[in-house]
Amino acid sequence: QVHLVESGGGLVQAGGSLRLSCAASGRTFSSYAMGWFRQAPGKEREFVAAISSSDGRTYHDDSVKGRFTVSRDNAKNTVYLQMNSLKPDDTAVYYCAQAISADYIYAPEGGYEYWGQGTQVTVSS
Repeated sequence: QVHLVESGGGLVQAGGSLRLSCAASGRTFSSYAMGWFRQAPGKEREFVAAISSSDGRTYHDDSVKGRFTVSRDNAKNTVYLQMNSLKPDDTAVYYCAQAISADYIYAPEGGYEYWGQGTQVTVSS
């Protein structure tokens, strides 16, 4: 059973930064791509970024490109989301997810098998 635990959320002013972490357990972390999603109040969950396990390729949604960076540390079984230049529109619950394969770094949620419980990020104006 895979267990994903997010941390690092909180309240920050617009223009500030946060780093989210997601610790994974339950199967070989280095064999699976990892993704980040978010869900704002009243909206559907949306893709943010993902990183492969095989070669570290990343894919960021256009809405966060240049501001957010996904990374991973396979030795620590952890994936990160560095968020800079935060905007009020970034306010959401952020979820990490483990993909079905090493190289699935795409947006459709069907490619992700396991999900964390989420961490709240609130950006004040």
